[in-house]
Amino acid sequence: MKKVMLLTIFAALMMISSGAVAQTTANGTLTVTATVNGSIQLVFNTHTGGVALGNPGTNAATLDFGVVSAFGVIPGTITRTTTASNFTVSTPVDVMVSKTNSASANYVLTAKLAAADTTNTWTVGASGNINSVQTLTSTGAYGSNLNFPVAITIPFTTASGTVISGTINYAATAN
Repeated sequence: MKKVMLLTIFAALMMISSGAVAQTTANGTLTVTATVNGSIQLVFNTHTGGVALGNPGTNAATLDFGVVSAFGVIPGTITRTTTASNFTVSTPVDVMVSKTNSASANYVLTAKLAAADTTNTWTVGASGNINSVQTLTSTGAYGSNLNFPVAITIPFTTASGTVISGTINYAATAN
């Protein structure tokens, strides 16, 4: 009886160990592909001596001239010129376009007001009124801050307390 019991225990141990050792293997392969696409990025930076931008270093910055007037004291970061019928406030703004994985030598940069302003005249850099698309540069250098001052010309007939607001859409296109 003792032998039968020992044989039973031995057989049980053999079944447990062989069950623990038995393994199943499955293999597979995954083929991976990716296609690299060249890209460019546009960001706005505060120009030295210019009005500090909100959210600089991004493509969604803000520029707040604050309270402006034709006469009197204005911040030193704003340039003002006055004529017989209007005044212009401007400040330098840096635009940087970077590229990756692209053979493009340079880019075209344009600007346009999102909604036309029939009262004030908006300009960027040496462009004309940006109520329509204006080319700022046809051969922009990648990776460099390029200074394009933003200016608003305001008629003397504008009522005190009037808030002037607009959005300028910039577009950089690789050459």
